[in-house]
Amino acid sequence: MPIYYAPNRSVTALAISLALYSSLTLAADDTSSIEVIQVSGKAINDKGMSPKNTKVNGPFGDGIELKDIARSVTPITSEMIEQLNITDLSDIQKVSPNSYSASGFGASSLPTIRGQLGELYQDGVRRQAGNNGFGVPMSFNAVEQIDVVKGAPPVLLGTSQRNGGFVNLHSKVAPTDEQFTQLTLSGGSWDHYRAQLDVGSDIAASQSGIRLSAEHIDNGSFYDYSGFKSDSIFVAFRLLPDDASSWDINVEYYDVEFTDNAGINRPTQALIDDGLYVTGQGVQPNGSTIAGANAIVSPTGLVEIDRSQVLTDPDNINNAQTFLLHSTYVRELSDKATFKNISYYQHLEREEIAQNSFVEIIDGADTAQNRIELAYQWNDSQSTITAADIRYNKVLGYSQFTTEADLPIDLSGPIENRRIPLTTQQQGRLVELRPGVFVSPGAQYDTNGDGSGDFLLSDTTDSSSWQTGLAIQHNSQWTDKFATSLGYRADFYDVKARDALAPQGQVAASDSISEMLESGQISLSYRVTGDVTTYASASYNESTSNSMAGGTTLGANNQISRQHFATENTLTEVGIKYSPAGSAWYVDAAVFDQTRSLRNRDGSNTGIRTKGFEAQAFYDADPFWLSAGYSYLDARYDDSASSQDTLQVSDTFDNSRPDIIAGTSIGAPNFASFAPSNRRVQGLPEQTFTLNGGFAITEQWQAGFSGLFTQSYPLDYLATVSIRDQYTLSINTRYDFTEQTSLRLGINNVTNQKNWRPVFEGGYFGSTLVFPELPLNATLTLQHSF
Repeated sequence: MPIYYAPNRSVTALAISLALYSSLTLAADDTSSIEVIQVSGKAINDKGMSPKNTKVNGPFGDGIELKDIARSVTPITSEMIEQLNITDLSDIQKVSPNSYSASGFGASSLPTIRGQLGELYQDGVRRQAGNNGFGVPMSFNAVEQIDVVKGAPPVLLGTSQRNGGFVNLHSKVAPTDEQFTQLTLSGGSWDHYRAQLDVGSDIAASQSGIRLSAEHIDNGSFYDYSGFKSDSIFVAFRLLPDDASSWDINVEYYDVEFTDNAGINRPTQALIDDGLYVTGQGVQPNGSTIAGANAIVSPTGLVEIDRSQVLTDPDNINNAQTFLLHSTYVRELSDKATFKNISYYQHLEREEIAQNSFVEIIDGADTAQNRIELAYQWNDSQSTITAADIRYNKVLGYSQFTTEADLPIDLSGPIENRRIPLTTQQQGRLVELRPGVFVSPGAQYDTNGDGSGDFLLSDTTDSSSWQTGLAIQHNSQWTDKFATSLGYRADFYDVKARDALAPQGQVAASDSISEMLESGQISLSYRVTGDVTTYASASYNESTSNSMAGGTTLGANNQISRQHFATENTLTEVGIKYSPAGSAWYVDAAVFDQTRSLRNRDGSNTGIRTKGFEAQAFYDADPFWLSAGYSYLDARYDDSASSQDTLQVSDTFDNSRPDIIAGTSIGAPNFASFAPSNRRVQGLPEQTFTLNGGFAITEQWQAGFSGLFTQSYPLDYLATVSIRDQYTLSINTRYDFTEQTSLRLGINNVTNQKNWRPVFEGGYFGSTLVFPELPLNATLTLQHSF
């Protein structure tokens, strides 16, 4: 995949050089004496590999201990991020139950929780992540802790677009009483290279500090015509004006070029089990061998395909740039009242122009939000948090996904098989954005007066929305054992949308809508003993549907559909938490029943109901640590209709070679619709199990492992093809040469399993595509502190 750089990328190298110089200068000038403090007794939790003592800030209030939160939550500490090699959002499944995810076309942009795409928050505010599961991959350069929360966001965070759960990223914070510099360099299989410099220093002791973290990634790939290059620059500032207040502000600029990796098409059972691929290029009803709708393949052979041979193209363009700003100001007004103000701004641009005719261009998405919170402690047992929110989102974007056709492509043939040049007729049903780039208009028009629309619609939009929210949460500690929490929120939406690119001679269509959405929650906690707490939680949430960059599209009638604001979500959860004082153990478990809506490709919503059980356990004490997670998930359509790119993979083929595959001769893609049912949702394992551990062989030498097992599950709606039981085992070792210098070797998929995953969430491409996971690979990381 060709990678092109703008000249301003040299800013990253300059920032690293300046930061390194300044940190070394600070270290040379530091002549302060060192106070030695001797501590006796055994350290129970000195590795940071358990969330037991981690405080959770934001979603439910601030400074709350994990055992006191009446929801299933997994805080992932910075030590766990490093030890478990968590480098993208799909990696949270290594430690958090019910977080198994599809590949997200090779670049995860959102988490998957309890079988549904979840939201991405940072410092308590929902951030922009692009379009559904295929958006913009995120950098972990700015991240210090990850909180994984199951179920819809609570009332303090407000209405969202995805409700399976959410991840709240905690940004790195500037120090006010120390100075440090840490350099991390890594190299791995297929020319994977990463460099990060993290520098922090107090400015005025105990009053202010600054932190800069710069990261450059330059990755080749196991997969054909693939690569990943990114630069992230993060700067944080902290001010402590007095003993009663604090102000944290940070900014990040992220520039990334990545590959849209659709995996391998024609996922037959022979491909899953034996790596065998059915060859032959599809032929459209009009005789064209260019991939298109209802094409039929006459099989020519069955060959063993290289797992690196995937649906990519060297001439594809795919990049994104984003700028983020977060500000959090907290002030104790009195011994009873605390004021908090959170501000956020993000600008996002993205451009993908693919040779298979797919186009998604975000010409500018701007999101700003401000929330004020007032926490008031009425007495020792009663407290209230009130919040007022305002959020603005403006999106200008263009897309075209109506002419893609993956199944007719013979992936084993020449690269030209994968390319879909638009016909003159297809171009006439689109609008030319720039020379040679055709996209859908943002509305439908009847240009020939026959009473039918003449254009192919996708997600093109020029839309804006104002969201104003008011929330209240009241917490009551009725006895030493029994506590409750009640919350309510109302969000008022004012949305406008217009066609961003009307066809020549047409007046751009537009529409507006105003809606109020509500949410409520209740939880009860009972402390059975000092170590065991039980809880029950319930919530109701009305949320919005989603499209490109969080914008709003016009429907085929050129109006904003009220269905965009009619996704109802419910959650009932009962759990138990075991957190014994003076012990290295932490264990919790929960059963849940959750209903939600899943957005379909045509903008409609499909109801999903999930029931399940999840448990996690942690042990962290010298000389070893251990974590385990188990999840059971029963995800079904909730008497609801569904759709899939193609009814079944055999529709792609005729029956001329039944010795290879029994084809139906229907043709593909055929855009199948399914009647309302309670069938199991495809692409999700019912059971997963994770096990991680580490051991200190000596004071300097450590070793660890990470394992994941997933039970067999259907890949497509009709369950004609299944991904078998599979596991992944990874090992690592680290040696500390000095207190400042360490070397870590990680070997992933050490048994070289040939595992598979769905390409996209929701199962739409289940009969069309499947993603081959990476084979055995290794990464060597050098870390040095100055």
